[in-house]
Amino acid sequence: MKKWHISNLYLIFVFLVLYLPIIYLIFYSFNAGDTMDHFSGFSWRHYGTLLSDSRMISIVLNTLIIALLSSLIATIVGTLGALGIYSTKKAAVKNGLLSLNNVLMVSPDVIIGASFLIFFTFLGFSLGFGSVLLSHIAFSIPIVVLMVLPKINELPATMVDAAYDLGATTWQTLTKVILPAITPGIFAGFFMAFTYSLDDFAVTFFVTGNGFSTLSVEIYSRARQGVDLEVNALSTLMFIVSLLLVVGYYLLGRYNQSRRMQRVKAAEAKINQ
Repeated sequence: MKKWHISNLYLIFVFLVLYLPIIYLIFYSFNAGDTMDHFSGFSWRHYGTLLSDSRMISIVLNTLIIALLSSLIATIVGTLGALGIYSTKKAAVKNGLLSLNNVLMVSPDVIIGASFLIFFTFLGFSLGFGSVLLSHIAFSIPIVVLMVLPKINELPATMVDAAYDLGATTWQTLTKVILPAITPGIFAGFFMAFTYSLDDFAVTFFVTGNGFSTLSVEIYSRARQGVDLEVNALSTLMFIVSLLLVVGYYLLGRYNQSRRMQRVKAAEAKINQ
């Protein structure tokens, strides 16, 4: 019982450390004043300023477009890459591919961003929307591979063999058997890639050009000039969106799990008949 109380106190402390700054930020986004020195009264003024700031709205749209496109393309490429790694027969080659994939996961973002900057400069590729999109696709692919590959490993080999024995083509086996079975991993990879793209700063800071910016870079630029409560309002809205995405993913997972349970029960009922 004593250990249980200690563990709960520890969890409460951790959550307080994590969420108190966010609550503090959200609280002062409704401040009628211009600073976070003291609360002058409740007001929606900073949200109105945010919605009337055409530059910030444009940057939000740029960030969302980059996140959606990069996560979608990375999910497709990463899923195909995970399937390719799984189908590799030689253990040395498979381990080598996994190691190369994991290197990008553990490499510092500063090194990755500087590498992309040197690469784009060498090719004469202009920095802007295209460079940011390609960079986000590149660092999102390993994330998708790591999320999808465990689901492929959980896939029973007998299920694939049964599909081929029943006359299914390679395409039919992929679309009717493999992809539906690994759908949770694909969705998890997409949402993880989307989240990483939304809040990435280090890589984006290196490869963004004049006239193009994302939220992380813009917030950093504004924070250097002083605390702007419009940033608080924007951060509050982004936190709410992120929270809704997490809840949506959780509900989607519960829905898929309930559907699988229904299918299992239906199959058991047929066998019992």
